Amino acid sequence: MFIQQIAMAAPPAAAEGGQPPSGGFTIGWLVFMVAIFYFVMIRPQRRREKERKAMIAAVKSGERVLLTSGIIGEVCNVKEKTLIVRIAEKTKIEVLKSAVSQILEEKGELPADVKA
Repeated sequence: MFIQQIAMAAPPAAAEGGQPPSGGFTIGWLVFMVAIFYFVMIRPQRRREKERKAMIAAVKSGERVLLTSGIIGEVCNVKEKTLIVRIAEKTKIEVLKSAVSQILEEKGELPADVKA
């Protein structure tokens, strides 16, 4: 029913004497839309992911990190896929490297997304 309404609303191209769009135009328009989609969504996401992987690979002992759970701690030991993080006096936890969301530069620094 909906398709019939659309067909009735759009005047036929042959009745006006015009020609329907060519296949090349349609393909060109499709390529243009895919290119816009790539440059607006896919490329920036890949760049952010590449930066994130570089940040995780650069984590070393002694740095303060913010974990995705919201815990802030100091890295005590770096293993192949995990980190040992001290979150309080005599309290250490082992977390995956992928759980690091930000490296904090200074001792009292707050995470970038927290407003004081």
